[in-house]
Amino acid sequence: MAAVRDAVIVAGGVGARMLPATAAVAKEMLPLVDIPAITHLAREAVAAGAERLHIITSPSKNFDKILGDNTWLSQTRPDIKSELISPFGDVEVLIHIQHTPRGFGDALSCALSSISGPFMVLLGDNILLDSYSDLSNYKPSNASRQLVEKFNETSLPCVGLISVHNPEDYGVVTMSGNFITQIVEKPPRESAPTNLVLCGRYIFTEDTSDLLSKYSFEQYGELQSIAIQKHWMDNSGLIGVELEGYQWYDSGLPIPWLKGQIDYALRREDLAEEIREWLIKRLQR
Repeated sequence: MAAVRDAVIVAGGVGARMLPATAAVAKEMLPLVDIPAITHLAREAVAAGAERLHIITSPSKNFDKILGDNTWLSQTRPDIKSELISPFGDVEVLIHIQHTPRGFGDALSCALSSISGPFMVLLGDNILLDSYSDLSNYKPSNASRQLVEKFNETSLPCVGLISVHNPEDYGVVTMSGNFITQIVEKPPRESAPTNLVLCGRYIFTEDTSDLLSKYSFEQYGELQSIAIQKHWMDNSGLIGVELEGYQWYDSGLPIPWLKGQIDYALRREDLAEEIREWLIKRLQR
């Protein structure tokens, strides 16, 4: 069985729902308090075994500064863990440009000629965290690691799942044991089959390129990736990995991102007390 050595961070699009902020900085670069979203994703992928990171982005975005060697900044802030200063310093990085935004599946096709074997996929505006500590003791998320472990057990494509209260905003799944049997895209809340939803973490297998040709964008549009996952469901099988104990932060929408900033600060040991005291006073006004 091939090892999972590649990870794809999907960071395309223009971030229209976060304008005007995204006119100045990519949504994947927006900080969750003081750590850019893409830093969380890079460290998560490396912790899961990635040796090569593929960033799929649009022509208007520039990640050069964060991709560069920033180790000199450690002299200014020696209290910050070095991997947060230079999050890409210990991994090979390849940039792939998606010139026209045509959805998730088309974005993956930009990188597949550089990948052999199974690979992780992380959506660039979705942060999943199960650990909260100050900058000197940072621990990366285990979300992708859990998917890799499940793939190593099964050799089957895997998707990460989280239980939410608003399934109407996501792709909702039905399970039979570990296998996904149904994916319903953004159903009305009252008819959603479950509260388990796709959360932007995947292990895709080596046949992805062939399946993207079979289920083309021209025929399936932005539901191309769902068509591929349904193919796996109907054939070899698609594994669902429920990620329990994680907080999900989305940098693609203003209100969820604002709530995420507050929630994250309240969970971090070096920030929680001051933020909690300020919130209590502010809400009493």
